[in-house]
Amino acid sequence: MPNISIAIDGPAGAGKSTIAKLVSKSMGIIYLDTGAMYRTVALKAIREGIDTLDREKLSSLVRDIDIKISYDGEEQRIFLEGEDVSGKIRTPQISIGASNVATIPEVRIKMVELQREIAAQNSVVMDGRDIGTYVLPNANLKIFLTASTEERAARRYKEQLEKGVKDISLEDVKKDIEYRDKNDSSRSFAPLSKADDAIELDTTNLTIEQVAEIIMKYAGELK
Repeated sequence: MPNISIAIDGPAGAGKSTIAKLVSKSMGIIYLDTGAMYRTVALKAIREGIDTLDREKLSSLVRDIDIKISYDGEEQRIFLEGEDVSGKIRTPQISIGASNVATIPEVRIKMVELQREIAAQNSVVMDGRDIGTYVLPNANLKIFLTASTEERAARRYKEQLEKGVKDISLEDVKKDIEYRDKNDSSRSFAPLSKADDAIELDTTNLTIEQVAEIIMKYAGELK
């Protein structure tokens, strides 16, 4: 059968990545974590001392940026100029930096170019903020996940603790999410928004497995 694409959008902490991984595993297709790409841009900017809101310098930085994605079994690994930075991009500082660089049109255009190339060559589950509205407007299935701010903060805080991050509080995480919500929704270029033909799922009172099961039912209709 021809390649299929599933777009999963929503705000920070809605469970997009975890759910997308479950769906991709169940369907035996590639999961592309688009957020990791913006995090990698933010990492490079921070390493070079560039403000993550400096449009001119970021536009120049991404022009020839070397980002590669590979798969170690089912796990996505992301490389910056040959260096595996998969673990280094998962910090609160990089989270805010990623939200900032994602507001820069030139950064988004470059990342979307890479994302579309991957989707053209493979069946994919892709998650982000604007997959169904901008990156893959013709995706076979579009899902928009939501959850209360409190629930999203609690999930992200638990996730950070499980990764061994200790110098962070639940209030810090909530402020980070509120900042990213505002940033992602108010940017002028490809903002966070629900596609008209997307199925909206409120995950506040659902487990990850329950949400994945619902999506799989819709995905099953694609075959």
